[in-house]
Amino acid sequence: MDEQNAMGKFLQSPIGRRNFLKQAAIAGGAGAGLSALLAACGSTPVAAAGSEGNFPSHPQYNFVFVNHVTTNPFFTATQYGIQDAAALLGCKFQWTGSENSVVSDMVTAINTAIANNVDGIATTIVDPTAFNAPIAAAIQAGIPVVAYNADAPASSNNKRYAYIGQDLYQSGVELGNRIVQLVGSGDVVGFIATPGQLNIQPRIDGAKAAIQASGAPINFVEVTSGPTVDGELSIIDAYWTGHASTLKGMFAVDAGSTQGVAQTSKKYNLPSLGVHTGGFDLLPLTLQLIQQGFCDFTIDQQPYLQGMYPMLQLFMYKLSGGLMFPCDTDTGLLFVTKSNVGLYLNTTSRFEGSSSAEKVISG
Repeated sequence: MDEQNAMGKFLQSPIGRRNFLKQAAIAGGAGAGLSALLAACGSTPVAAAGSEGNFPSHPQYNFVFVNHVTTNPFFTATQYGIQDAAALLGCKFQWTGSENSVVSDMVTAINTAIANNVDGIATTIVDPTAFNAPIAAAIQAGIPVVAYNADAPASSNNKRYAYIGQDLYQSGVELGNRIVQLVGSGDVVGFIATPGQLNIQPRIDGAKAAIQASGAPINFVEVTSGPTVDGELSIIDAYWTGHASTLKGMFAVDAGSTQGVAQTSKKYNLPSLGVHTGGFDLLPLTLQLIQQGFCDFTIDQQPYLQGMYPMLQLFMYKLSGGLMFPCDTDTGLLFVTKSNVGLYLNTTSRFEGSSSAEKVISG
């Protein structure tokens, strides 16, 4: 039993998993088999979970992720994706940036990464121009840079190699189309935590454009809700109490505001008043309130992949000497409603940030 516990702890570490998978591959190639290797380790044989692949020996590349809200629970799954990619590929990484969307802190983090001559940088480009110079400097120094979760507009001429994340404007268009479908007509409010930031502004722009294009008689108003979850809830609650007589819909384009909209819906039982609500991302309370019928939907953008894919692309760029150039990758859009929210609530996983456990999930 002690040997099994020791083996379990070993496999929970990135280095342990990587070395184990490599040795398993070697053993299998020599005819020993995975079950024999597990038996020698004192563990119960299991099916092979994967391997590092046939990559040649390579340096332990060091990649830096610069984020705009490093402690935001949305990015828990993103960090798990980074960790898993690092373990799979034999790399290391740093998670840094700003806790409160302070762009100057992010720029400093990028400049520090350049000074440390890291092997690659992934960053959320939340400002249309502030990242142009540091990203250009990184590339000039031979350091590849990709954007994830938020991207620079084409007009900014930012030199980043690729964007990995949701098509933010199109996701806003889909939000707008769903608002038209649900509400039809009347006053609607759209909450946005930090107007102008490129991870959420394109969404609300897309929603407004879709509503206008539909020709529906909807009066859509954009309201700033602020960067903190508690502050967002207070503003959303106050907006409802001040507009309860006319409001037909309350929606949001960021995780915290979406949760606040759902909480307000429950507090005042908005479904009983014919008021619709919805937004983005997978905060646990939002999912619970969807299941309870107090929120119509939220939109999943697969944050885990926004950590996994940048690591993979930066690794392949380094391994191939630049031949495998990073490419734009859409991490998708899925409406989570009462009909499918059970899959999220009944499953705890690294993929949605609800558990740190590494496990195969049966579909």
